[in-house]
Amino acid sequence: MARFFFNLVGSETVYDSEGTELSSLEAARCEAIEDARAIMSDAIRAGFDVSERRVEICDESGDVVAVMPFANAVSRRF
Repeated sequence: MARFFFNLVGSETVYDSEGTELSSLEAARCEAIEDARAIMSDAIRAGFDVSERRVEICDESGDVVAVMPFANAVSRRF
């Protein structure tokens, strides 16, 4: 298990100081998608568009190992 950190980047950056232990980078990508969807859902209910934000997935060394744009977390098809 590795610890991954999920920093939320928009007009400001919110740093994840705790991280989450996950089995792989792919599991971290799935977690980032779920986080982005939850944040976007709350924002839309409040009347805000946050689709330009992104999640930066960092490893234990603090290196960015993947980036998940919020816009990639949803399908544009109906």
